[in-house]
Amino acid sequence: MTRLTDFTSYSDAQTHFSKDALWALFEGDRARFNIAHECIDRYVGSDHAALHVAHADGGNEVISFAELSSRSSQIAHYLVAQGITKGDRVAVMIEPSLPFYCALFGAIKAGAVAVPMFTLFGPDGIRLRIEDCNPAVFFTNSAKAKDAQDGGASNVVVADQDFLDSLDGLPGHFDWDTAADDLAVLQYTSGTTRLLPAAVEHNHRSIVTLMVAALYGTGIRPGDRFFCPSSPAWGHGLWHGTLAPLALGVSTGTYAGKFDATRLLEALQEFRITNLTAAATHYRMMRNSGHAEEFSYCFDKLSFTGEPIDSETATYIERVFGTKVRSMYGTTEIGVIISNYPGADDLEVRDGAMGKAVPGVEVEVQRADGSTADPGETGELMVRKRGQWFPTKDLGRVDADGYFYHGGRADDVIISAGWTIGAVEVEDAVLSHPAVAECAVIGAPDDLRGLVVKAYIILKGAETDGLVSDIQNHVRARLAQHEYPRQIEFVTELPKTPAGKVNRKILRDREAAKASTAA
Repeated sequence: MTRLTDFTSYSDAQTHFSKDALWALFEGDRARFNIAHECIDRYVGSDHAALHVAHADGGNEVISFAELSSRSSQIAHYLVAQGITKGDRVAVMIEPSLPFYCALFGAIKAGAVAVPMFTLFGPDGIRLRIEDCNPAVFFTNSAKAKDAQDGGASNVVVADQDFLDSLDGLPGHFDWDTAADDLAVLQYTSGTTRLLPAAVEHNHRSIVTLMVAALYGTGIRPGDRFFCPSSPAWGHGLWHGTLAPLALGVSTGTYAGKFDATRLLEALQEFRITNLTAAATHYRMMRNSGHAEEFSYCFDKLSFTGEPIDSETATYIERVFGTKVRSMYGTTEIGVIISNYPGADDLEVRDGAMGKAVPGVEVEVQRADGSTADPGETGELMVRKRGQWFPTKDLGRVDADGYFYHGGRADDVIISAGWTIGAVEVEDAVLSHPAVAECAVIGAPDDLRGLVVKAYIILKGAETDGLVSDIQNHVRARLAQHEYPRQIEFVTELPKTPAGKVNRKILRDREAAKASTAA
């Protein structure tokens, strides 16, 4: 039988895609379905590893499907013995490792709802999530156990190798009993508009929908050696980086511990990775490390998500890694809706474009009144779901050939003296200056113009005389005369969300507070 994984071209994706074809990639059906079974149990006889973990200290961890299946089953038995029943929340706050994946999949097998949590949360961040989801068990490591207790967690379990070994007397098989519509994962987004970002509920069938992103956003196919350095506490690292490849029987890898771009580059060489998906920030950090050209690579597919990648980094990555890095666009709430189809030789990758809509999804750029924008006209990106248009809260435009371009978050638009300026375009121009390592652009309050463009810049080296004017003139030469940053502040770091995106809201709030104090 021909499967969707047998096709790689853009034209075949449009011809052969269907919801039934997605379901055909799995063993389960709507009445009986479990993510853990689909990702690990059915591949226990595989001749390749399930997971490769590159630890920050230089060590590599290799985890087989068989070990992961057996030990996660033991944790499922342990949870049932603890009185955990279907729908109970089980928090997992551990760095990527055998204990993390066993706890995650063990909870899902048991019918509980796994709640991955970022290991850098302190007691306050933990408390917010504890109060929201009330986990019956809180798996963590010894270093974070006190923070978990101080944050109000009860039934804190230090899930380390000793804990796993203590379960050796339990069966290595678990008879799961979940349906496709049962909840499986509760995931907090890394958004920045609320003190506690929204929690998104994912049922077991969510992994079926996820295959759209796997097939057309990251281009995963059997035989790939996949890697995603994003933390599995967040959507990109968990769904795109972990569950999607495993569900197709593909070896995947990730990074554990304090991030270091050179260590990542070393791991990509050691594991001979052929398919990498990462945040735009990761690619910039690899470029800025100065070590990317010291290693050899096996890439044939590269993708990124989270925010646009600047043109200088995209050009550099193509030269050093040997292939273009392709965008995929979506959110935790709506999934991937636009991509550049990695592995599709019949789709042109246009500079700056996010790509085209994925199969089965209708995307449109709309004006404020809900009417369809003309090609090249900036409006809000909208996706049609359940018979109605759903806002992405992002701006964009589409060209006459159906390629979509990101215009930044709707609240990142800068209105200065009547001109509408996109922060993303200005950042791209600033980042193309040879002295600039990182940049964030916002609108700063101004008595005359309402807002003016302000750039926060991290330099590659020391500040030199005339550098501010040089950067401003550089941007003027690339963009319209009114779009250059009238204000520039050199900083040593930029505020970022836990997922690695620049947090422009913090910068906007900072400037608003300055203006209020001055008044």
